[in-house]
Amino acid sequence: MGLGFDIGNILQQYGNINPNEPPRKVEQDFDEIAQHTPNEALADGLSAAFRSDQTPPFGAMVGQLFGQADPQQRSGMLGQLLGALGPSAIGSLLGGGMGGGALGGLLNRVAGQQSADVRPEDVENLSPDEVQELAARAEQQNPGIVDQMSRFYAQNPTLVKALGGAALAIALGQMSQRRR
Repeated sequence: MGLGFDIGNILQQYGNINPNEPPRKVEQDFDEIAQHTPNEALADGLSAAFRSDQTPPFGAMVGQLFGQADPQQRSGMLGQLLGALGPSAIGSLLGGGMGGGALGGLLNRVAGQQSADVRPEDVENLSPDEVQELAARAEQQNPGIVDQMSRFYAQNPTLVKALGGAALAIALGQMSQRRR
C-alpha cells in the first residue's frame, strides 16, 4: 500500500461530499494531502473553494486569513494582492475612497512602484476588514487574483485551515475531481 494509494483513498471520500457537512477529520485530511501533493494541485483546490457559492465571498475569506496570519504571511498576502492590481489600479483605489488609514498609507507608498514591496511593519495596523475590502476590489479589477492568491496560500497550508471545514472539503473535492 503505497503513499499514492493513500492520497487517492483520502481524496476519493471528497468526490461527492456535501461541504455543509464535512467529515470531522477534514483538517487532518487536508494536512495529509497538503504535505504530499504538488502546490499546483493544492492551489487548484483552493481556487475552487474561493470561487464556490458555498463559501463566503473571496474578499471575506482573504480578510479572515489575514486575521489569522503572522506578519510575514500578512506582508506576503498584501504583496500578492497589490502586485496583481498594478500601479494604475492602485491609483484608482486611492481615488475611489481607499486613501485613508493604514491601508491608504500603504497604497500611497506602493502606488508608484512596479512591484508592491510590502514589509511586515506596513501591515501591522491593517484590519482584516480593510484587507477584505481590498481583496474584493482586487477581484473586481483582476479576477485572476483568485488563482494568484490560491498559489500563495498553497505555500502556506497551515494558514488555510482557518477557512474551516466547508472550504477545505470543497478544496479536497476539487482535487479529487482533478485526479479522475
